[in-house]
Amino acid sequence: MAKIQPIILAGGTGSRLWPLSRELYPKQLLALTANTSLLQTTLLRVAHLPEVLPPVVVVGEVHRFITLSQIEELGRFDDYDIVLEPTGRNTAPAICAAAHYCRERGEDVVLLVLPADHVVQHPDKFVEAVGRAVTLAGEGAVVTFGIEPSGPETGYGYIERGEGTRILSFKEKPDLDLARQYLAAGNYLWNSGMFAFSVATLMGEMAHFAPEMLQKMGEAVAGGVRDGRFFRLDGEAMAACPSDSIDYVLMEKTARGAVVAADLGWSDIGSWKALWDVLDKDAQGNVLQGDVLLEDTRNCLVRSENVLVAAVGLEDTMVVETADAVLVAPLSRSQEVKKVVERLKRDARREFSYHATVHRPWGSYTVLEELPRFQIKRISVKPAAKLSLQMHHHRHEHWVVVSGTARVVNGDREILLHENQSTYIPAGTVHRLENPGVIPLELIEVQIGSYLGEDDIVRFEDVYGREGSR
Repeated sequence: MAKIQPIILAGGTGSRLWPLSRELYPKQLLALTANTSLLQTTLLRVAHLPEVLPPVVVVGEVHRFITLSQIEELGRFDDYDIVLEPTGRNTAPAICAAAHYCRERGEDVVLLVLPADHVVQHPDKFVEAVGRAVTLAGEGAVVTFGIEPSGPETGYGYIERGEGTRILSFKEKPDLDLARQYLAAGNYLWNSGMFAFSVATLMGEMAHFAPEMLQKMGEAVAGGVRDGRFFRLDGEAMAACPSDSIDYVLMEKTARGAVVAADLGWSDIGSWKALWDVLDKDAQGNVLQGDVLLEDTRNCLVRSENVLVAAVGLEDTMVVETADAVLVAPLSRSQEVKKVVERLKRDARREFSYHATVHRPWGSYTVLEELPRFQIKRISVKPAAKLSLQMHHHRHEHWVVVSGTARVVNGDREILLHENQSTYIPAGTVHRLENPGVIPLELIEVQIGSYLGEDDIVRFEDVYGREGSR
């Protein structure tokens, strides 16, 4: 068998899973079906494949540190690469970049392209299906994985299958009547968005069907720079690259297409209804997560992140509570959550991008209270981590240590603070917070000022190479 190069596509926002999935903490980073996130579960899945090379994860610049942190948490990979996209250009450019990046590993290497946010409930069948796909890819095929449908699903595209592995056509997401016709026909599969092809085959096909895209992404790799574990694609070349999906650019046009049909217990978790479908349910058909109390409630998904959620007399309903938002809707209309997210984005609401807890490379902060001219945060700093050396024009800050030890630069002083000790940092003062200890540093920060936005920052030095807000 040819060597397998996993390419994990970890972009996207999962907007239909709001309020849990946000722009800056999307669904692939969430633990929705297991104790590990969808990204971590995907990485563990490919680790069991034979003849597998270290994975390459393609991710947007903004998610780089939390992606790195989640890979490191697994403790499973001594070697891996994170390829950073300065701007999102859909799946075809991302796959082209990965192919150029991995070309030196051999043109007969088979790229196994997997989205980071899918669920596969039958890992043994996944390994078997990958084996079939790799064999076909080694023979020059452009392979996609088709999922044996379990019902007339309207949220997926379909593949019309001919004899053997032949692909007759690709179909867009159908309405319910058409989905039922596909199911009755017996030769339609769900389009999973997973692919396998050799580097040489992909390069050859893209040179024929999308030469400009192939060239621009080659330039993005050639002009890219290494930054520790990260490889940052050239932003100018990528911005000039056409944006399109691999389905449209290649799969719908190639004569080399082949489909491997499999029953993987697969879902793209594209909505709360899709999540309800794959999770264990109680005797009344309810999926319960967190502190939940139900009476006379059936076929519902109720999730609590912070407080007790009680429901009486509900049916076919989802209730999702987070620290700063609550979603209530019929499960049957879960695809329409995207409309809420579009309104949040249009209105520039912080709930579109952020949770109450915001993750940073040094740790996280949680907004506890926010009113005009003052804000209270809980800040958690990882052991041996430190924030940037910085200054604010418009806000004063008071820090009180709750647990751990803080090393603080406050103007021209450097001080150590322990539990129940505090310091005051006036606006315009250069300062830095560091955790020199071996346990997390927890502190309360009270901000007071005329403007409290995260963009009120002048950064003088940063170990993470960031610009902008801390």
